Amino acid sequence: MILVGEASGDAHAAKFVSHIRQLNPDIFISGMGTTEMQKAGVEVFLDSSEIAVMGLIEVLKHWIDIKRAMAIVKQQLDKTRPDLLVLVDYPEFNLKMARHARELGIRVLFYISPQVWAWRPRRIHKIGRLIDHMAVIFKFEKAYYERANIPVSFVGHPLVDKVISSRSPDVVRPQLGLGQDTTVIGLFPGSRKSEIDRLLPLMLATARQMSETKQQLQFVLPVAAALDLDAIKRQCDQSQLNIKVSRDNIYDLITCCDSIISCSGTVTLEIALLGVPMCIVYKMSGISYAVISRLVTIPHIGMVNIVAEKSVVQEFLQNDASVDNVSREMIKIIDDRDYRKRITNDLLTVRENLGEGGGSAQMARLVLSFL
Repeated sequence: MILVGEASGDAHAAKFVSHIRQLNPDIFISGMGTTEMQKAGVEVFLDSSEIAVMGLIEVLKHWIDIKRAMAIVKQQLDKTRPDLLVLVDYPEFNLKMARHARELGIRVLFYISPQVWAWRPRRIHKIGRLIDHMAVIFKFEKAYYERANIPVSFVGHPLVDKVISSRSPDVVRPQLGLGQDTTVIGLFPGSRKSEIDRLLPLMLATARQMSETKQQLQFVLPVAAALDLDAIKRQCDQSQLNIKVSRDNIYDLITCCDSIISCSGTVTLEIALLGVPMCIVYKMSGISYAVISRLVTIPHIGMVNIVAEKSVVQEFLQNDASVDNVSREMIKIIDDRDYRKRITNDLLTVRENLGEGGGSAQMARLVLSFL
């Protein structure tokens, strides 16, 4: 059984499931997830899109849905008693399911470590009591678990193999109605509904201000499979801006962009691997931010800066995530060639620090080793 809570985890799980199918096509896999896992052949008994939220207040707003999901997963564990429970990220939910699985004698493999190196480092000992093995995707994470005497494997980051643009911008731009010589800005508000609610209005307002400053700008906005495409299109249409909303291959969309305004998260690594300059914006409820900002022990929140171990791209959080600040940064990326070149050069560090490819295949082999 595999449990994921959001779109990025769904995609990562689908990838290693595909490798498992190649190695052993007879294995039955069930789980909580969304469309990508279903496409990979997982029997999804619970759609996780409704509980893909982040932040204290956001979780409280969806607590009834989350509690219902927990009850359904526990029922499935009680009923099916799988040989192995694989938990993908989404730690607050998944560690509760790990506890229930351990009580049933089910082995637990956790994939994509909670960020113990960023906040609440002491919880690593609790994690160790709830799981049998941790599979980490960043090299530096392995040492944290080894010091805590928790079985751990570095399997590599799945994005290194996955992030490939299948078509050139010369092909994709005309198909999206984007000009070949036009400056294209990506608006990437995230894959969670809560992120869309908080970040899309900011991005649309920023796009409007940029359009007033520079002529002939075009914008592209990718929509995750778990989100309501029509609702987002209506919101973009109301802005009366030149925005192409698409569910096309996100990597093709990234390479079409000259620069991107991105939410914080895995997508910043995807953008970095394709070498496109960006800035990061993020907003959550004031209470959530007040709590989390006191717990975080590292200087950056963007994965691209964390992996590079330095500030590669600008981060605008909470009140700093303003139309003026974001618009000013994007115009600088577009107009200042030296600044743009410095960012693109620093993005190469991110690729180097993510290591070699083959992460999903290694994860598949690790899963099979427990069966």
